[in-house]
Amino acid sequence: MRAAPPPLAGGAPGADALRPLLGTVLEALRTGAEERGGPLPAGGPDAVAHRTAALGAVLPETGTGPDEALRTLVHALAAGAADPADPLCAAHLHTPPLALAAAADLAASALNPSMDSWDQAPAASALESLVTAALAAEIHPRAPRPDALVTTGGTESNQLALLLARERHTGKGPLRTVVGANAHHSFRRAAWLLGLPAPVVVPTPRGTLDPAALRTVLAATPGPLLVAATAGTTDEGLIDPLPEIADVCATHRADLHVDAAYGGPLLFSRTHRRLLDGLDRARTVTVDLHKLGWQPAAAGLLAVRDTTDLTPLAHTADYLNADDDTDAGLPDLLGRSPRTTRRPDVLKAAVTLRALGRTGLGALVDTCMDLAQDLADRVEKTPGLHLRARPTLTTVLFRPHDADDTAVAAVRRTLLTGGRAVLGRARADGRLWLKATLLNPHATPGDLDQLITLVEGSAHR
Repeated sequence: MRAAPPPLAGGAPGADALRPLLGTVLEALRTGAEERGGPLPAGGPDAVAHRTAALGAVLPETGTGPDEALRTLVHALAAGAADPADPLCAAHLHTPPLALAAAADLAASALNPSMDSWDQAPAASALESLVTAALAAEIHPRAPRPDALVTTGGTESNQLALLLARERHTGKGPLRTVVGANAHHSFRRAAWLLGLPAPVVVPTPRGTLDPAALRTVLAATPGPLLVAATAGTTDEGLIDPLPEIADVCATHRADLHVDAAYGGPLLFSRTHRRLLDGLDRARTVTVDLHKLGWQPAAAGLLAVRDTTDLTPLAHTADYLNADDDTDAGLPDLLGRSPRTTRRPDVLKAAVTLRALGRTGLGALVDTCMDLAQDLADRVEKTPGLHLRARPTLTTVLFRPHDADDTAVAAVRRTLLTGGRAVLGRARADGRLWLKATLLNPHATPGDLDQLITLVEGSAHR
């Protein structure tokens, strides 16, 4: 007799089926974190790969059952994680997600709406429409018809910005993208994927895009033109002078896109939103809420000043958005993304926005901005360390005094393989720097002191 199939996550019985499994998962997350005992597992890549391989067959002939599989693999993943919730895990724009956002993401997974047709996601599509409209209005408050798309993150958003610009200028010659040397690598890949010329790169010796240098390049580059500025560079967390860049773009009739994947959520902060003055003058803007928004990945956005700019994404597949269904009032979702099947990633953001509000989110931003200033203060007061510059956002670059680049890289790898701290690396002024990206609002002054102590100890070995 054939065994009954495993229970499903959805429907009225789904909650009862999930409840005992969640207990197993939560316990495995706890025990895995306890076993790890720090920001990442010790031993380096070989040790982690060996421990993972020792778990046994990926596809056994006879299954081990849900409890054993969940307990074993979730524990192993947690024990072997680089955990951004640990204050000493501060290398990347890798945010510790809020518990309420992770809980909302569970609901999205259990219900599993597919955001490619209304009949697969009735309420999720309506919620996405409300949330994207609200966030687009935050980014473009003076635009009459702003809009935003949910994306997988900055890379997809930047690619979409280039795609929309290419389509706006069809028949006018190949679109030329102009970026600073500080721009994200996704622009080069996007141009390649879209069959566009490689971006024209403006040197940024001071770390930000200089309006005068941009003016010179635009004057010498045939159009149509798209300038990509940055509000929160990956290496240093710097913000390009957006008002001046917008003026230059207006003079040369170049479209302006701003990659604010990192810095965009400063809009929630009354204290720091002034750093984004000029952002609303961009035609398109990238924002990631899985950075300074504390969402589980993925939670990206591409905002546009005018919803008609999204027209090139229109697409028809009769089984998803037949013309007569659309005419009858069923919302057409295919034009909201180049992807077909996509998760309702908007739910976790919607829960966070509602629960914390602008004030609560702004407070989280302010806390992490203050932590960066605090770390910079401590580095400046430490005789054996050198601070690159006062931080603009939450990124702090520093290095041991009298250490060459080889020694700086060795400090980072020593901390990594020992499982003691996760610091990034960045090149500025022709030198290699250790990079701390402070995104954990629960970090304490004691955590910052410990980070400095670990770097000093590794440098003196």
